[in-house]
Amino acid sequence: MRINYAHCECQGKAVGNIVFNSDAPKKSANLSINADLLQQAKQLNINLSQTLEQHLAEIVRQAQRSQWLAENKVALDEYNRRIELRGTFSDGLRRF
Repeated sequence: MRINYAHCECQGKAVGNIVFNSDAPKKSANLSINADLLQQAKQLNINLSQTLEQHLAEIVRQAQRSQWLAENKVALDEYNRRIELRGTFSDGLRRF
């Protein structure tokens, strides 16, 4: 029975992961964006700052998850190997 609790995903959404401090002050940044795409976004009243922040937070979360899994791969593999070999302490107690 394999269980990966840490940094697991449920239907593509993070489970309790906070990527950044949403109360941190905003900082201006210079970006280069396709002129046509920028014009269309402005015509559609898309908030560029909010949209970028949301997508960037998701990319950061995914990168942090990948990094965490890579850093902990040996421990996770060893844990799963041990559980497959010996089972969990509660295997005999389950009623489901």
